[in-house]
Amino acid sequence: MKFICIGRNYAAHAAELHQKAPEQPVFFLKPDSAITRCNRPFFLPDFSQEVHYETEIIVKINRLGKCIPEKFAHNYYEEIGLGVDFTARDLQRKCIQQGEPWEIAKAFDGSAVVGGFLPKSQFEEVQNLSFHLLLNGNKVQEGNSRDMLFTIDQLIAYVSQFITLRTGDILFTGTPVGVGPVHINDHLQGFLEGEKLFDFKVK
Repeated sequence: MKFICIGRNYAAHAAELHQKAPEQPVFFLKPDSAITRCNRPFFLPDFSQEVHYETEIIVKINRLGKCIPEKFAHNYYEEIGLGVDFTARDLQRKCIQQGEPWEIAKAFDGSAVVGGFLPKSQFEEVQNLSFHLLLNGNKVQEGNSRDMLFTIDQLIAYVSQFITLRTGDILFTGTPVGVGPVHINDHLQGFLEGEKLFDFKVK
């Protein structure tokens, strides 16, 4: 199992990072050791002083696929959920400035929070799903899948040109505007279409 994570898939988030919106999907990988399972604590790493939350709609791949046509991409997932792509922003910023890869800032242990999943069949339109994050009871991040620069099906088709998708892989589809830092004892709750899909604390 691997995590395929999409960067800058919401224009407003790209702007808050002072970066241009991409012309094609941008993706990176996280290993299976990055997982923090539903509702378990996230442990702040000691190598970063600025870890940011990035709330994202996630989908679970349900079959083997390579070079998937966009018109068939909807057949490759049946569940939609919510997760958090934790980012060591200070390390990422340094790597970008030096022109180096920044997996160190994204792929560290525990950096991929996987919340609950809901059947895709319960939604009328997967590209019109609202979601938000509460940090210590305050809404700090809010988005809707209609604002994605690249749809879920487009992402699956694009990524599968380069790497084989396998059953159990999880696609993080990008984060909306409003990312920010977390601290010890923070409480994060994530909601998709009004249903709470994760609830955990930072340790």
